[in-house]
Amino acid sequence: MESLRFSWELFFTDFLKIAIAFVLTLPIAWERERSERSAGLRTFPLVAVASCGYVLIALASIGAHASDQSRIIQGLMSGIGFIGGGAILKGSGTVRGTATAASIWTTGALGASVAYAHYEIAVLMSAMNYLTLRVLTPIERKINPADQPEEDQE
Repeated sequence: MESLRFSWELFFTDFLKIAIAFVLTLPIAWERERSERSAGLRTFPLVAVASCGYVLIALASIGAHASDQSRIIQGLMSGIGFIGGGAILKGSGTVRGTATAASIWTTGALGASVAYAHYEIAVLMSAMNYLTLRVLTPIERKINPADQPEEDQE
């Protein structure tokens, strides 16, 4: 029988990483929530936290072997892609939700990068995703006003 072990140091380290993943997704989640998209304040942090958690579990259980870790990342990204696919809506000649789906995928990668202690990558992904949604959406609407649903047109 495996002995019960609990490390407060490891607990606080993992807690901090999961909390960082959570906080870094909040700007993206807030933007999607404000835009009344299918995924928002709950979905994005949960995707990042789960992704971070799975990588932390893998690191603790199987170690940092590149081939094992690559399979973990591959499985995570496939699964998160499936969740993002649920945000894509197709109807009457239009496809909506691709930016939300891509943002869900980004938050999964963000969570994994925090677990691997690549905080600079996580911060950059969070900032780039948020800025893309906030800055490029109005530009896209000006370029292609006919592509927007009637309720989105100004």
